[in-house]
Amino acid sequence: MISFKQASLEAKAGVAAGVVFLSMMLSRSYLSEKLDLRMRRWLLRLQTALFANALMLIGSLHVWRSTVTTFSRASVASSFCFIPWKLAVFMFLALAHSSFFSLLFLVAEEPYFFSLAAYTCLGAYIILIFFLFTLGSVEQAYKLLTGKGTKAGTGNKNRPAMKPVLAVLLTVVLTVVGLLNASQPPAVTSVEVPVHKLSSTMNNLKVVLLSDIHLGPTVGKTKLAMIVRMVKALKPDITVIVGDLTDSEAEILRPAVEPLGELASPLGTYFVTGNHEYYTSDVSNWFELLKSFNIRPLHNENVKIVSPQSTEDWFCLAGVDDIEANVLRYSGHGMDLKQALGGCSPEHAIVLLAHQPVAAKRALQERPDINLILSGHTHGGQIFPLNAGAYLLNPFFVGLYKVGQNTFVYVSPGTMYFGIPMRLGSRAEITEIILRSP
Repeated sequence: MISFKQASLEAKAGVAAGVVFLSMMLSRSYLSEKLDLRMRRWLLRLQTALFANALMLIGSLHVWRSTVTTFSRASVASSFCFIPWKLAVFMFLALAHSSFFSLLFLVAEEPYFFSLAAYTCLGAYIILIFFLFTLGSVEQAYKLLTGKGTKAGTGNKNRPAMKPVLAVLLTVVLTVVGLLNASQPPAVTSVEVPVHKLSSTMNNLKVVLLSDIHLGPTVGKTKLAMIVRMVKALKPDITVIVGDLTDSEAEILRPAVEPLGELASPLGTYFVTGNHEYYTSDVSNWFELLKSFNIRPLHNENVKIVSPQSTEDWFCLAGVDDIEANVLRYSGHGMDLKQALGGCSPEHAIVLLAHQPVAAKRALQERPDINLILSGHTHGGQIFPLNAGAYLLNPFFVGLYKVGQNTFVYVSPGTMYFGIPMRLGSRAEITEIILRSP
């Protein structure tokens, strides 16, 4: 049996990732209620960074061998450009690995350039790994089909170099496209939704939906101020933020979140938690900060949205805690649909805010009489090739879905982005939802 010392670097990295993952599970199960919030916050982030880096090390070794070692055997190794190329690949990988640690040390009112560079490299790293794997798989399939797996010829001498060159070129092009796409203001998408039991006096009520802004290492005050200006221009009756507003503590991001104080929708601005709020371990302070800006958190609770034309006409706007609170055993939090809908009359329409589409599905299984659920979380996959994974892991991916006769689910692709300042195969969005009475 091969000893740990004799194992390959990839195997050692895999073992390290497994050990860190096990420690994460143990921390969630046995330490979550024993540690104070600050210690829990640092432990969770450190474990996440170590786990991600251990997994990435496997990919980084493959990238290095494909883009450096492969060429070291060729005549290009003697070229003057080869040493700068090695340094460039090393710096690229180092920046990609450091991105997870920037969340620990580099969060402020506006993003640091280092954080933007590190997360850009992380996005390019994901794309590069995908193309190296895909091109390698195509090459192996071709060899199997043509029976050339064991043959070697002088005409194929440069063929091994073609794969990494093509992968790097595709990665550079898509990275630039992704950066340009994400740098654009969010698209404003208008959606009309018929709401069963909605009073005619509330026909054409306008709800602006925001989700997944992710204030943190790569999104700051300037981006948020732009979003707020765009929302104000739409003149919504109600504004809702369905989670993942932030990736850090309220004290650190207090200056960055100030533009939210300019939101003044006539029927109120409301907020529910996303999974990233619980990763900050600072939910109570965020609730207090948002309340100071007249934004009401719906913590497994509801409010009556009364028609401006008649106090007898109203619908129930409810919000649930994100389901990640249950997983993390976050004290006093967790999705509780029964509590959230307490007091909602079956004779009036029900609109539910739930960050994750999985939570939306659970809510409908328990209460199929909910008329509209507004969610986010998926980012529309944010960047290629993560889109496919996000599609497969969520019961609702992005856009409007009809469930049954009288229920709709709308999933926002996100108003900004998480970490990686890129969008490929998706577009940031501010959603203008027009409620129609039957």
